[in-house]
Amino acid sequence: MTASLELGLIGNCAINALIDRDGTIVWSCFPRFDGDPVFSLLLDTGGERGFFAVEMKGVTRREQAYASNTAVLVTRLWNDAGQGIEVTDFAPRFENLGRMFRPQQLVRIVRPLGESPEVTIRVRPHFDYGAEAPTVSRGSHHARYSGGGQTLRLTTDAPLLYVLEETPFHLDRTLTFFLGPDERMATPVAETGQDFLRRTIDYWLHLSGRLHIPFEWQDAVIRSAITLKLCSFEETGAIIAAPTTSIPEADGEGRNWDYRYNWVRDSYFVVRALNRLGYIETMADYLVYLDNLVARSPDGWLQPVFGIGTETRLVERQITTLRGYRGNQPVRIGNQAYEHHQHDGYGSVILAATQAFFDRRLRQPAGPAAFHRLERLGEKAWELHDVPDAGLWELRGRAHVHTHSAFMCWAACDRLARIAAHLGLADAVPRWRERAAVIRDKIEREAWNAERGCFVATFGGKELDAALLLMHEVGFVRADDPRFVATVAAIERELSDGPFVYRYKAEDDFGTPAHPFLICSFWLIDALAAIGRKERARELFERVLACRNHLGLLSEHLDRTTGELWGNFPQTYSHVGLINGAMRLSRPWDDVV
Repeated sequence: MTASLELGLIGNCAINALIDRDGTIVWSCFPRFDGDPVFSLLLDTGGERGFFAVEMKGVTRREQAYASNTAVLVTRLWNDAGQGIEVTDFAPRFENLGRMFRPQQLVRIVRPLGESPEVTIRVRPHFDYGAEAPTVSRGSHHARYSGGGQTLRLTTDAPLLYVLEETPFHLDRTLTFFLGPDERMATPVAETGQDFLRRTIDYWLHLSGRLHIPFEWQDAVIRSAITLKLCSFEETGAIIAAPTTSIPEADGEGRNWDYRYNWVRDSYFVVRALNRLGYIETMADYLVYLDNLVARSPDGWLQPVFGIGTETRLVERQITTLRGYRGNQPVRIGNQAYEHHQHDGYGSVILAATQAFFDRRLRQPAGPAAFHRLERLGEKAWELHDVPDAGLWELRGRAHVHTHSAFMCWAACDRLARIAAHLGLADAVPRWRERAAVIRDKIEREAWNAERGCFVATFGGKELDAALLLMHEVGFVRADDPRFVATVAAIERELSDGPFVYRYKAEDDFGTPAHPFLICSFWLIDALAAIGRKERARELFERVLACRNHLGLLSEHLDRTTGELWGNFPQTYSHVGLINGAMRLSRPWDDVV
């Protein structure tokens, strides 16, 4: 097996898993998104453990697709004799007894296709990032896998002896497998599996049916919206950047990071994208998460990334018990970015919260108390708007006054002024307007390079940064501002290769970035559409869409030479960009219906 990102994601906002084209679970962390990857074959190709496979000999044809508009994945394998198996994978999610039922549980339903195919079931979890093999015990219809301070229970109506001893057998009926906490099932396995499947499909169909989707690219947008939802940890409201760690940005570069945490910057973009589709529940949950973060920071200091349970220490360390994606070391857990100074986060949090003050659909629209809590962040944005930081791209070796950080600090002050006006807080309005004006003036002086005729990445610098494309997105400049038009042209000329855009071309701590960053491609597409080059934007958008994997999912980076996806997967940033691009570029419904 060669590791690739031709994978599907299932989940239920409590747990998730990645499944390859053979129907093997190759990645899943328990008991939460950032927990121990008990299935980690994705980072240990050829390993003896870390997967859950349903194998059939002589497979010559594979089919894999999601049940339409759901997070239920169906894999079909066939051999030349016309025998096959169908594996249906999902994590239960539906309303039950007045609340959302989302157990830390994966369900697999295996059905024969044709006459009694021979299968082998291999359930091989491990613990402590591959360092510990499980202690296995069995009951009458379940097996227990213990290690690393937790126990997983596999409950099934399959012959348990065949499962535990990995004995090939003829599949003459549908079998069901539940894997999750060590809890007894009080209902029949097969009936429960079918009931959970039906109700989970109904949930996702209901969610998809509520989305305000564009006329064009509907399937891509729905898949992206479901993917974003699967990256939200509903218990706390946190939103992770991606479900994986250490999928490298490029082969051999060492840019292997753990993305299973909540970046306040990324989460703002996720919330905004889902809001544009009319799905506001994620925003409501995320605002609770933010409220807890802000409440724990009396002076308004905000680190850029937090654990999904609001943990503030995400100590980064390297592990050697997994060989890495295609052998790429190091494998990292934790993320040093929690120690960084990244000043754009203040604007990201306030931008994410702004709609809550104006949206009447919310059960509890935000009011003065929430505004005053956000003011603590605004004070920090004002204090730090011209102070060097690590910037959006988390440079580890040097600091600058980054233009993107500065205009996000401007956005913090600007939105506080608007919120104050809406709430009738007359004393606060001029204070925040004046501060926003001061920051604007400084950016226009310090980030504009007259020699180059465009905005640049850092105050007094010369280099370009794709994040400058967001100046219009956050309202700092109008789309028809000649300075913005010139900046877009410069980025298209110097940082893009067709539809693919690099973050920057300057060397950083690891050298010059090898692969384009997919969200930057979408930023360029949005900027081109905003300045009136919509046909060019549509052309580029279609070319980026063609880079999705067979299930419509995107990672963080792309190899321009091979077309392969690289970087942690699936990446929320990339799917946000897809949604935003489709919403901006699609023909309106009124023109076609």
